[in-house]
Amino acid sequence: QVQLVESGGGLVQAGGSLRLSCAASGRTFSRYSMGWFRQAPGKEREFVTGISWSGGRTDYADSVKGRFTISRDNAKNTVYLQMNSLKPEDTAVYYCAASITTGVTGTVRAYAYWGQGTQVTVSS
Repeated sequence: QVQLVESGGGLVQAGGSLRLSCAASGRTFSRYSMGWFRQAPGKEREFVTGISWSGGRTDYADSVKGRFTISRDNAKNTVYLQMNSLKPEDTAVYYCAASITTGVTGTVRAYAYWGQGTQVTVSS
C-alpha cells in the first residue's frame, strides 16, 4: 500500500511558477507509475501528467505541454510537478496518484492510491 501527501500549492499570479511535491510512504514506490490530476470546481477530475516507474517515460495533457514538467526521485520516494507560465485556468486542486500499470496512463480508474490534494490558485 502507498500513502501520498502533496505539498507546494498556493496562490500565484498569472505567469508565475509553483513546484508541487508528492511524498510517498512505503518501500515499493519505485514500482508505481505516478500521475498528477487536477479538479476545478464543478468539473471532473482531469489528467495533467504522468511518469513511468523508472522516469523514462512521461505524458502530458495538451493544455500543459511546454509549461509543466513531471519528475521523480525514487531514492526520496517523491514525485514533483514543476509548473511554469501559470494561467488562471490552471486553478484547481491538484492530486498525485499511484498506479501499478507499467506505462503511463491518464485514466483515473487505473490509479489505486491518491493523495488528499493541494490547492493551486492562479490570479489574473
